[in-house]
Amino acid sequence: MLNKPYSESCDQNREPIQQVIEKYIKGRKTVLEIGSGTGQHAVYFTSQFPVLEWQTSDLKVNHEGIQAWIDDSGLQNVLSPIELDSTGQWPEQKFDLLYSANTVHIMSSNAVEHLFAKLPGCMFDKSVFLLYGPFNYGGQYTSESNASFDVWLKQRDPESCIKNFDWLKDIGRDSGLECTHDFEMPANNRLLVWERIKSK
Repeated sequence: MLNKPYSESCDQNREPIQQVIEKYIKGRKTVLEIGSGTGQHAVYFTSQFPVLEWQTSDLKVNHEGIQAWIDDSGLQNVLSPIELDSTGQWPEQKFDLLYSANTVHIMSSNAVEHLFAKLPGCMFDKSVFLLYGPFNYGGQYTSESNASFDVWLKQRDPESCIKNFDWLKDIGRDSGLECTHDFEMPANNRLLVWERIKSK
């Protein structure tokens, strides 16, 4: 199908992300991707991991593009997108793995707080949430390129910005989630792994 949406960064980061996903798919079958964007990641990862059933989601405006990638792929284990806004209604289904890439920096702080508050309702006790993107540490940018990117984000939307890792840890803990791994990724990005806090 012609005129599918395309993100160059999806092609550039998919293999490093795949290497981390490989660490967490054992015994897992269902995935919820929060903010599927163009749909490229969903199609690529389901082609690499046929054991996974991948549920795409995004705002309604992006569904046509996501569906175009799914239709062209011919894959049976990637599902048509459902509408998901972090501040709105979430699916009632629970998933083994939840995944989101390049989303929280384009979201307002309020929307990110809603995201973390809603995540546990879609998770089993042993589910994990993988979050990819740029993050600040100790309130500082990790690179000049991230600092420039943050300026661009705020010019585009004053409520968007690169989020601080410590703040994410705090709101995650308030929702019953703990960041258990922090993987370095190309182009000054990270991949954070969140798990349910175990009861003592």
